[in-house]
Amino acid sequence: MKRALLGFVIAAGAFAQPGGGPPLRSLKQVVVPQVPGVERYVRDRAALVVLGKALFWDMQAGSDGRTACASCHFHAGADHRAKNQISDPLNGFPVNLALEAAMFPLRKLADSTNRNSTVLADTGMRVGSAGVYRREFKGIVPGEAAEAGVELYDAQAFTLNGLNTRRVTGRNTPSVINSVYYQRGFWDGRALQQFTQTVRILRDGRLENEEVRLTNAQLANQAVGPILDHVEMSYAGRSWQMLARKMFHLAPLGLQQVAADDSVLGPFARIDGRGLVDEVSYLRLIQKAFAPELWESGERDEYSQAENNFGFFWALALQAYQATLISDDSPFDRFADGDRGALTALQQEGLRFFQQQGRCTTCHSGAEFSNAVLGNNNRNAFQRTGVRPQEEDAGAGNGSFKSIGLRNVELTGPYFHNGGQATLEQLMDFYARGGDFANNSLRPFAMTSAQRAAVVEFLKSLTDERVRYSRAPFDHPELCVPIGHQSVPGNDPRFPRAAAEQWAGLPATGAFGERAPLQTFDELLHGIGGDGSRSNTMTRACTIP
Repeated sequence: MKRALLGFVIAAGAFAQPGGGPPLRSLKQVVVPQVPGVERYVRDRAALVVLGKALFWDMQAGSDGRTACASCHFHAGADHRAKNQISDPLNGFPVNLALEAAMFPLRKLADSTNRNSTVLADTGMRVGSAGVYRREFKGIVPGEAAEAGVELYDAQAFTLNGLNTRRVTGRNTPSVINSVYYQRGFWDGRALQQFTQTVRILRDGRLENEEVRLTNAQLANQAVGPILDHVEMSYAGRSWQMLARKMFHLAPLGLQQVAADDSVLGPFARIDGRGLVDEVSYLRLIQKAFAPELWESGERDEYSQAENNFGFFWALALQAYQATLISDDSPFDRFADGDRGALTALQQEGLRFFQQQGRCTTCHSGAEFSNAVLGNNNRNAFQRTGVRPQEEDAGAGNGSFKSIGLRNVELTGPYFHNGGQATLEQLMDFYARGGDFANNSLRPFAMTSAQRAAVVEFLKSLTDERVRYSRAPFDHPELCVPIGHQSVPGNDPRFPRAAAEQWAGLPATGAFGERAPLQTFDELLHGIGGDGSRSNTMTRACTIP
């Protein structure tokens, strides 16, 4: 049965697309992609998720013993820091800069609706994520999270009064929530759908090499990048085997509190201290999650079988955990499933503009609000939208970048691969003027202030309240993140050229989440929420030793 509503046609919970692309619909109607054939290697998927969540949030994984995957994905799956987050591979830039609202958008026009109007300010800087110091790996220290390393002289852009600072990535950090649906990982799609890795496997009492090929595994491909990257998490030269050896001798999440009601880790949380109970170790979790022929051999060269296969364990565990991060209970989902009161009249007006005049569904369609998802046959999956000139960053080629999903977009600013827009309102202006530079994807359209407000309100209807309040499955262990430097040396005698750091703490949350909602990036820039009305405000002290 079809019913007309505000110019849309609703059929079986889906919205026909005037702008093209698969129909908008509830994410509850979409099956989470599976990895065919993974059961050959994985024997306990629940244990695999436990392993993946522990590894994702464990600060001990970074070479400095203080950097986790979550250090760049702690806020609605994205990054929320505002100091020492700037890089620019082509030009100089101010080190340790504290971002302010007046700096955005990074390209300012006299008329925000006309990309050909006078340019008031422009920069090729990118708002990325602070990673690690530039150091060369020299080995692990048994029982210690921090690895042995040698300081390397860094580029002037990452030095403060002659002291090294944490390096910053060259692109803005996208959210990991709902990332299991993508065809390819990263902004430029370099993490392909097929994951290929050689493992050491026990066959008839002998260790042999076996090449594993798994599809729908772009998250596994993406997971193996940052952990050994010398900007993001690792000292230069660290290997999978040395990372494994370190982690096998550390208590999982040993520096961090874990909530007793954590939706995944709670049953193993140490009630009277940090980390997980003594009975749980990374090697034991691997043994529970993976087939014995991947770890049980006593034969070894320089490394054990489990150490040699650690990259494989890491990849599949992180993919399994991230596949649980599905935000399918937003007001829009409830509206699409038939709850007519789930969206306000203003949000419904915004939905109509989103589909019709704005033609936003040309690139942001389907339940995922992205054309870069599995099964979409690459139609408008990567587009050149004129965020920056293509010679600054070729992306997937010719300056094209992935069509990122819009769910929870209210909470994941700043926006685009360069982090150049701070607010949803600035996003609306960008699209209305047809982008900032020459492109083959956008055309300008007229948009009144009332229509802009309606679309912004509609985009807010894509926020899942479980994400907003860090409730299961988006709950997490305690975490501390670096939020900039001071112009004096730090207190680590091993690294006298490292600038002292400032830190912010995030408390452990359990299945019921936080009392206060997450702060938006715009609220962070304006200091809103420090009174306790928002969480993740970057003002809480870090209590991790």
